Amino acid sequence: MSSGEIVFDIETQSAALSDLRALRMSVIGCYFYDTDSFEVFEENELPQLWRRFEHASRLIGYNSKGFDLPVMNNYYSGDFLKFNNLDILEEIHKALGFRLKLDDVAGATIGAHKSGHGLQAVEWWKQGEINKIKEYCLQDVKITRDVYEYGLKYGALAYEDRLSGRKAIPVNFRKTEPVPMKINLTMGL
Repeated sequence: MSSGEIVFDIETQSAALSDLRALRMSVIGCYFYDTDSFEVFEENELPQLWRRFEHASRLIGYNSKGFDLPVMNNYYSGDFLKFNNLDILEEIHKALGFRLKLDDVAGATIGAHKSGHGLQAVEWWKQGEINKIKEYCLQDVKITRDVYEYGLKYGALAYEDRLSGRKAIPVNFRKTEPVPMKINLTMGL
């Protein structure tokens, strides 16, 4: 693990729409390897987070390229998809040819399960229960980090196949040489 890596997850204010450009975030949860800390940021705190993302050696998420990063781009003048990213779900899909839920991978790999699902976070948003969203999001970040660290250490994750039981998913989470990024350094929103 690099000290500059960030594991992250977002929650949104409404259910997934067909147009991700219309989605608004409620929070972003992060684990920062450089400070060994979990932190959560609300929508109005995003500008202070972007500089940390811009200087990260790698952004790590689960379905981050297909969901989180496009939604985050709604708030950012650059393109997070051009950063050095590791999307764990993308690596699973490359290995297996199909997608799996984080909860299924985490359960089979590290014996941990998510405390809920994203639609609960949307309901909490409607009810003004931001602290519940923050706790849920940070729990997802912790599970994502633990799955990442397991895959990094052992070169494999796992899932439960209904017919044949626990099966391995070969993964390679080692960092490759960084691709030079063209980014906009922090600009006002």
